[in-house]
Amino acid sequence: MIVRTLESANQSARRVVSPDGNWESCRLLLEEDGMGFSFHITTIYGGKSCRLHYTNHLESVYCMAGKGSIKSLLTEEIFQIEPGTVYALDQHDPHILTAEEDLILACVFNPPVVGNETHRPDGSYGLDGESLNLE
Repeated sequence: MIVRTLESANQSARRVVSPDGNWESCRLLLEEDGMGFSFHITTIYGGKSCRLHYTNHLESVYCMAGKGSIKSLLTEEIFQIEPGTVYALDQHDPHILTAEEDLILACVFNPPVVGNETHRPDGSYGLDGESLNLE
């Protein structure tokens, strides 16, 4: 059994802040936990946008707090994100996530991330830690 608190994880290497200052993510479950997925609580800071394209991962996201939008770069559709909204990037969908106010999101990645990855220039995470932020 794994029992871990958000508070304790946020005080460890499991808390990752993006190099560009647009987001932070607390990785509550990682590959080393052996669950087959990783689970993160991520905050996209209000007024910030992130261009993302998870070419190696599937992601499901549930909005717990805040307000923003997600734009599909395939269809140009824009969907509002608010508490209670879930979206799933089931086709490795390239997208832009914009936070009007701090978005607090519960995120699941498959395959799991391994540690303190940050996004590569194409907006993806590498596999097996190839995009680890070692600074």
